[in-house]
Amino acid sequence: MVAENPLFRKWSLQKLRATVVNDIWPEVVFFASVAVMVTFVSIKTSHSLAVPSTLLTVLGTVLGLVISFRTSTAYERYQDGRRMWTNITSASRNLAQLFWIHVANERINSGKQVAQTNLESIIEKKTMINLVQGFSVAVKHFLRGEEGVYYEDLYPLVCILPRYASGGNHLDLLPLWQSSEDGVHEFDHDLKPEDEEELKDAIAHEKMDSSRTATASPSSWFGSKKGKPRAKSFDPEAALASVKAHRPLKPARSPPNSRFSDYLPFLIIFKWIWKKIRGRTESVLSGRTRNALGQKITPVVGESNVPLEITIYLQNYAAFLMRSSLLQPASATAVMNNINMLQDTMNHLDRIAKTPLPFAYQAHLRMSLYMYLFFLPFQIFSTFKYLTIPATACASFLLLGFLEIGQEIENPFNYDENDLDLDGFCLSIQRELQEITAHSSPDPRSFIFTHWNQPFAPADRRTALELQAGNSEYGTAASADEGLDAIKHTMLKSWKETERMTRKQKQKYQKVQA
Repeated sequence: MVAENPLFRKWSLQKLRATVVNDIWPEVVFFASVAVMVTFVSIKTSHSLAVPSTLLTVLGTVLGLVISFRTSTAYERYQDGRRMWTNITSASRNLAQLFWIHVANERINSGKQVAQTNLESIIEKKTMINLVQGFSVAVKHFLRGEEGVYYEDLYPLVCILPRYASGGNHLDLLPLWQSSEDGVHEFDHDLKPEDEEELKDAIAHEKMDSSRTATASPSSWFGSKKGKPRAKSFDPEAALASVKAHRPLKPARSPPNSRFSDYLPFLIIFKWIWKKIRGRTESVLSGRTRNALGQKITPVVGESNVPLEITIYLQNYAAFLMRSSLLQPASATAVMNNINMLQDTMNHLDRIAKTPLPFAYQAHLRMSLYMYLFFLPFQIFSTFKYLTIPATACASFLLLGFLEIGQEIENPFNYDENDLDLDGFCLSIQRELQEITAHSSPDPRSFIFTHWNQPFAPADRRTALELQAGNSEYGTAASADEGLDAIKHTMLKSWKETERMTRKQKQKYQKVQA
């Protein structure tokens, strides 16, 4: 995702691809060519192609309003997608904190609660927090049309989940795993991570040359050459568990490779004709990024709802905690609310991804714009003469650009340069959950009553240990009410001192700014 202003920064290939110039320039050239034809025919011959511009103002205003509405609608969907990912981040943090802090480590045999060691309790909670992290990763792959769980950033988080409804019968494979099979790789879900020799033989011949190149940053105009993968310089999946799968794992990020057709869209039609002649139409339909008209193809959102399966296991864990009386009622309510937020957010994201602007609206708007730009030079020639050519090119660039921007950002979950940084969001959630589990839940007294703490500053700068000693006007711990008035006086004095110090600094800052 390119977020900085490219006009005042060093240009790069990524920033060029973030614009819509490479998508609209063939159309701009076409309409500019029409303007060239109209201008030279009208000037060099006795036939004038100029027509009255009566409808130019009216149709231009209406078309501009429609294009503005189209772009505004797409940008609203873009912002909705960003808000939904904020909800996922917030709910993931809340669930991790509730599991890590509010679920007790001490377990005894009492009612439905089964005794276990502190280590076992911590392992249990950390595993479920990893599953919370897996939800955001699963949502990312779901929205990008990448089905299943066999990805480098998802499989290590969900491989612990049950495979079979009962026993080890492959016919009883649960929906999460059944929907992830592609019918290509023989699966043996009974293989264990320690069966490394068998796994090496099963996976070695399946490794593809490009399996590790998808996340590498582009180093050339049209990507790496076939058979020469780039070195992977950034591998955040190295922070995940090292588990072996019964089949090769797909890369965490699989953006489409750059092709000539991305910069020369009209060439796609020649490739399609060539493949058609050779009778290999199926190879054209697989792995392509643009259609026969040179427009970007949006991936279809997958049907294997892995995020739903993960929330079911989170709900199951919440029910287990409540049955075992390991959560207080208020905490249990918060857990359920956050799981429900994850589910609701997933529904909203699914709605955005699966509800494009109606085709009839898009087709009619594009045809209307093409007609307007085609007849534009005929209407403005009598006024602009030779300037008709740059005027038509400029109008085409502006109107087609806004139309293309609206089409590109209406589904902001793919790999386009202007799409949301879903990978960055997932990695941010991963870092935050790791930070939460790094919290050791210490006894508050261990950090409150220390030499570092001056609770009553700035009015009283004595430390908590000095105040606790009992040789102050606040009384002793045994008679805490004796010095209550003195404490209130100190709090009021602290407020006055803070007001005086901070407002003086604020006034000084305002003078400097003036």
